[in-house]
Amino acid sequence: MTGNRGAAPTPPSAGAGNGPAVSRQEFDALFAAVRTWGRWTPADRGAWNRVTPDHVRRAAALARSGTVIALARPWNTAAGPDNSKPALHYMSDLGDVEAPEPSTHKDFIAVDYHGKATSHLDALSHAAYRGQLYDGHAARECVDAGGARFGAVSALGPLVTRGVLLDLPTVLGCPWLEPGRAVHAADIVTAERALGVTIGEGDAVLLRSGSVRRRREKGAWDPGTASAGFHVDAVPLLAERGIALLGGDGDSDVRPSPVEGVHSPVHALALAAMGVPLLDNLDLEALSAAGAVAGRYEFLLVVAPLNIPGGTGSPVNPVAVL
Repeated sequence: MTGNRGAAPTPPSAGAGNGPAVSRQEFDALFAAVRTWGRWTPADRGAWNRVTPDHVRRAAALARSGTVIALARPWNTAAGPDNSKPALHYMSDLGDVEAPEPSTHKDFIAVDYHGKATSHLDALSHAAYRGQLYDGHAARECVDAGGARFGAVSALGPLVTRGVLLDLPTVLGCPWLEPGRAVHAADIVTAERALGVTIGEGDAVLLRSGSVRRRREKGAWDPGTASAGFHVDAVPLLAERGIALLGGDGDSDVRPSPVEGVHSPVHALALAAMGVPLLDNLDLEALSAAGAVAGRYEFLLVVAPLNIPGGTGSPVNPVAVL
């Protein structure tokens, strides 16, 4: 689809807050309403079961110009308010360990990736709600010091599907959404109309809040305290559309959380209720620029997590192709 800059409903201000507040009772009702337990086999692939060979073929047809855009942030070894557990990178061979000719250079990397700094995929074992993982599996029975026996990232494999960029700063005419700004269902509909896209079955939905640009221009802050992201009232629309993957340049949740006693409500709804894996901490600036040039915000998306048996997720470098 091509971009459509026609008339659209006026969205809330880019500086609007994280509300309205949601009670725990209301949240539990929402959890039950979007739950897809018992729908798929194998269950620990969750919503990725929606992506059929037909979906892949249609997504591949979106690669028209051949423009390839990597969506991962750089490997971050610098401590900061948004990186309390920096990634590791050091050289283990400077050409002086093995016999000469050819000399070899080797390095070591490691990361505690579930945080705010590393681009990564959350598998279904990453989040439980009321002690249950997706499909009703008891978390204490499925996850221990040896890893996850249900919902591991190794069960997911790679994903090739249609990606849709919800480029809210472009729609709103601002450089970024301020931390704490909630994105509601009405914002999604407004973005679809303004950008000329419609979210559909098996799609990967990526939210650009502009946080990478904001950090570059204004410095780092703690996204665990304040970040732009989805309000829980956006989730029923995404569930109705039948998405396979949700992600963005944050971790999808608006912070502070609007739900009492639930620090990451979108994580709970997506992973534990809907079986939708999450992509966190992407860099969507280049994709936004390329979408503006191409006049379209749909693309071929390839996500290939590491094959880690028992892993609750994986560092990842998703690739968009326009």
